[in-house]
Amino acid sequence: MKVNSHRSVSLLKRLGKSLGAEKVLLNADITLGLLSHSIAHVLPGIIQPQPRNITIAITAYCNLRCIGCRYGRDFMPGAHLSWPMLRDLLDDAQRGGFQSVRLYGGEPLLHPDLPRVASHALGLGMSTYVTTNGILLGEKIDELYAAGLRNFTIGFYGVGDHYDVYVQRKDRFNRLRESLDRVRRRYGMGVSLQMNWLLMRPSCNLEAIKEAWRFAEEYKMQIQVDLIHYSLPYFSEGPGRCLQFRAEDRPAIERLVAELIRLKRRHPEMLKHSEMGLASIPDWLIKGPDMRIPCDKYQMLWVGADGTVQLCYVTFKLGNLHEKRLSEMLFQPEHKRAARDAYAVRCPNCHCGYDQRVQKDLSARRKYSAGLVTTTGPAVLLPHPAGGTTLP
Repeated sequence: MKVNSHRSVSLLKRLGKSLGAEKVLLNADITLGLLSHSIAHVLPGIIQPQPRNITIAITAYCNLRCIGCRYGRDFMPGAHLSWPMLRDLLDDAQRGGFQSVRLYGGEPLLHPDLPRVASHALGLGMSTYVTTNGILLGEKIDELYAAGLRNFTIGFYGVGDHYDVYVQRKDRFNRLRESLDRVRRRYGMGVSLQMNWLLMRPSCNLEAIKEAWRFAEEYKMQIQVDLIHYSLPYFSEGPGRCLQFRAEDRPAIERLVAELIRLKRRHPEMLKHSEMGLASIPDWLIKGPDMRIPCDKYQMLWVGADGTVQLCYVTFKLGNLHEKRLSEMLFQPEHKRAARDAYAVRCPNCHCGYDQRVQKDLSARRKYSAGLVTTTGPAVLLPHPAGGTTLP
């Protein structure tokens, strides 16, 4: 099954960059995942490492001080991956079957070798994108574009003062706007921008999503809704857990999700998630580690700025690049055991990839698609008989 999965994705990737190719790839991955996860309920041993996506924090340095982030402070302070180590890492990843690489940090645009790293990854045939706060993107875009980079995801925390308060730096929202203005003036739609909007307690209101939506429309960005974390080792829930949700917040979350589903139906291309994925958000935010939906992170690896290699963002450490190369860690007993443990959620749990996890699990699909109908009217979330939510 693993071999067939890789062949299917490789075949689809060769279809090129025609309109809708990304959606075809995603649908193929979900279909294969649904099949393998369904079988794994009975035969868990079929879950094996399936290298697909590698996420690399190339530096822990950052030019912001976001309330919820520990990078560059008490998490890997001063850590920085060298160009030779990154080159070898990418070579090993490509030979190991990884097809996509995400370069992030910290703030990856602070790494002096980012253009060379991206050029090398692209030269290996790997789909490559950068996750950045975007503040420096305008001044760096020419060299990054020359290196071949075309895809960027932008962390987004609100408009105006809401943004500046969260990143704890004055006038950064205006600098972000100026940066994106320059990117669009220079390269138009030749550069793909995605907004990673963080849904946290302070942003859980209709005005916040309307402001984010208008900003995304202005700069022609697709929106991905990221959920506030509780288990990432580099993330804090803020003073007094001010960023994290509580049980009494469920009605507010459901109102927001209803609006997201309404927007998804009116502008399906703007929101990256499926309707059933959006409908699952209240449970992910309120239940936290009690959401026992199988995980597909056996398809990824995470590399920290200090050389740590883990199966995912949260746990399952496989080694360190300062001690051995990635090629010596792949498909070893620890890697195989971590893949099975991730699928079985034998870990602190998180909601990374929550949309795809819902779509790849038959019972979750049934639960969160129950009651979804095609309509142009307003969306309303009602209590689900199994304790979740559903949309009439």
